Amino acid sequence: MDTSTAIAPTAIEPAALLAVAADPVRWRLLAHLAQGTARCVCDLQPVAAVAPNLLSYHLKALREAGLVHARRRGRWIDYTIAADTGDRLRAALPTSAEVDRPPQRPAGVR
Repeated sequence: MDTSTAIAPTAIEPAALLAVAADPVRWRLLAHLAQGTARCVCDLQPVAAVAPNLLSYHLKALREAGLVHARRRGRWIDYTIAADTGDRLRAALPTSAEVDRPPQRPAGVR
Protein backbone atom coordinates (compact mmCIF):
# COMPACT_ATOMS: atom_id res chain seq x y z
CA MET A 1 0.00 0.00 0.00
CA ASP A 2 1.40 3.35 -1.07
CA THR A 3 0.71 6.35 1.09
CA SER A 4 2.21 9.77 0.77
CA THR A 5 3.74 11.33 3.83
CA ALA A 6 4.12 14.93 2.84
CA ILE A 7 5.20 17.55 5.27
CA ALA A 8 4.03 20.95 4.15
CA PRO A 9 7.14 23.05 3.63
CA THR A 10 7.28 25.99 5.94
CA ALA A 11 7.93 29.44 4.55
CA ILE A 12 11.69 29.56 4.46
CA GLU A 13 13.95 32.52 3.83
CA PRO A 14 16.18 32.26 0.75
CA ALA A 15 19.39 32.16 2.79
CA ALA A 16 17.96 29.41 5.02
CA LEU A 17 16.88 27.38 1.97
CA LEU A 18 20.38 27.64 0.52
CA ALA A 19 21.89 26.71 3.89
CA VAL A 20 19.78 23.54 4.02
CA ALA A 21 20.87 22.54 0.51
CA ALA A 22 24.51 23.58 0.98
CA ASP A 23 25.29 21.00 3.65
CA PRO A 24 27.66 18.54 1.92
CA VAL A 25 25.63 15.45 2.89
CA ARG A 26 22.35 17.03 1.82
CA TRP A 27 23.89 18.27 -1.43
CA ARG A 28 25.02 14.70 -2.25
CA LEU A 29 21.51 13.43 -1.47
CA LEU A 30 19.91 16.08 -3.69
CA ALA A 31 22.34 15.33 -6.52
CA HIS A 32 21.59 11.62 -6.27
CA LEU A 33 17.83 12.13 -6.12
CA ALA A 34 18.01 14.56 -9.06
CA GLN A 35 18.78 11.56 -11.27
CA GLY A 36 15.03 11.03 -11.21
CA THR A 37 14.38 7.72 -9.48
CA ALA A 38 12.70 7.28 -6.10
CA ARG A 39 15.17 5.92 -3.58
CA CYS A 40 14.71 4.20 -0.25
CA VAL A 41 16.94 4.91 2.73
CA CYS A 42 18.90 1.72 2.03
CA ASP A 43 19.85 3.16 -1.40
CA LEU A 44 20.73 6.56 0.06
CA GLN A 45 22.90 5.25 2.90
CA PRO A 46 26.04 4.70 0.76
CA VAL A 47 25.55 8.10 -0.91
CA ALA A 48 25.28 9.95 2.41
CA ALA A 49 28.10 8.00 4.08
CA VAL A 50 26.76 8.87 7.54
CA ALA A 51 25.19 6.90 10.38
CA PRO A 52 21.52 5.96 9.86
CA ASN A 53 20.30 8.42 12.49
CA LEU A 54 22.18 11.26 10.77
CA LEU A 55 20.77 10.24 7.40
CA SER A 56 17.26 10.48 8.87
CA TYR A 57 18.12 13.91 10.28
CA HIS A 58 19.32 15.18 6.88
CA LEU A 59 16.33 13.74 5.02
CA LYS A 60 13.98 15.39 7.52
CA ALA A 61 15.68 18.76 6.96
CA LEU A 62 15.28 18.35 3.19
CA ARG A 63 11.61 17.32 3.58
CA GLU A 64 10.81 20.23 5.89
CA ALA A 65 12.40 22.65 3.42
CA GLY A 66 10.22 21.14 0.68
CA LEU A 67 13.22 20.01 -1.37
CA VAL A 68 12.34 16.30 -1.29
CA HIS A 69 9.13 14.27 -0.93
CA ALA A 70 8.68 11.03 0.99
CA ARG A 71 6.21 8.28 0.10
CA ARG A 72 5.57 5.27 2.33
CA ARG A 73 5.55 1.92 0.55
CA GLY A 74 4.77 -0.72 3.17
CA ARG A 75 7.76 -0.79 5.51
CA TRP A 76 9.83 1.41 3.20
CA ILE A 77 9.89 5.12 2.57
CA ASP A 78 10.87 6.25 -0.91
CA TYR A 79 12.35 9.70 -1.41
CA THR A 80 12.16 11.82 -4.55
CA ILE A 81 13.38 15.29 -5.31
CA ALA A 82 10.61 17.90 -5.44
CA ALA A 83 9.84 19.02 -8.98
CA ASP A 84 10.47 22.68 -8.15
CA THR A 85 13.73 22.20 -6.22
CA GLY A 86 15.95 23.61 -8.96
CA ASP A 87 13.70 26.61 -9.50
CA ARG A 88 13.47 27.33 -5.77
CA LEU A 89 17.25 27.15 -5.32
CA ARG A 90 17.85 29.42 -8.34
CA ALA A 91 15.25 31.90 -7.05
CA ALA A 92 16.97 31.94 -3.64
CA LEU A 93 20.25 33.11 -5.17
CA PRO A 94 20.78 36.85 -4.92
CA THR A 95 20.61 38.93 -8.09
CA SER A 96 23.60 40.97 -9.20
CA ALA A 97 21.83 44.12 -7.95
CA GLU A 98 21.50 42.56 -4.50
CA VAL A 99 25.14 41.47 -4.49
CA ASP A 100 26.39 44.91 -5.56
CA ARG A 101 24.33 46.72 -2.89
CA PRO A 102 26.32 47.56 0.25
CA PRO A 103 25.12 45.74 3.35
CA GLN A 104 22.62 47.59 5.53
CA ARG A 105 23.71 48.34 9.07
CA PRO A 106 21.16 47.91 11.83
CA ALA A 107 19.72 51.16 13.16
CA GLY A 108 21.85 52.71 15.87
CA VAL A 109 25.06 50.94 14.80
CA ARG A 110 27.87 53.19 13.64
